[in-house]
Amino acid sequence: MNTSAAPEATPATPSLSPRALLKSLQSEFPVFRDCQPLAIGVDKALLAKKPELEKKVLRIALSLHTHGTRYLRNMEKATHRFDLDGNQADPVTDEHRQHAAETLKERLKQQAEAHRARKKEEREAEAQKMRAEKLQQLADKFKRP
Repeated sequence: MNTSAAPEATPATPSLSPRALLKSLQSEFPVFRDCQPLAIGVDKALLAKKPELEKKVLRIALSLHTHGTRYLRNMEKATHRFDLDGNQADPVTDEHRQHAAETLKERLKQQAEAHRARKKEEREAEAQKMRAEKLQQLADKFKRP
């Protein structure tokens, strides 16, 4: 019989969802709230300040944040990145600004296409409804008594 049992991993705090973690980061750090470009390695700085965070949840929360439209718009125009305290860190490279601009352009293009498709479906549905109403009116007009 094996008497050595593996220690149970019990987190110090209950695991937050990535969205809940992001909300928490936004309330605690102005750099998140203002969607300023984050310093490279901000994940390590967050883990140093908050060791109870789960790396996977943090990565997802950071991904949600950095892929948001507001963040990308700020990144597109930014000259510097910022650390957790709001201090300027590394400069934003032209490559990163260009990537943000291209991502935004593609996202807006997809949104416009989806909007056009929805409008087209609405027009087609309205036209189908009108045809059905006209057919019903004709049928009622020529109905035998």
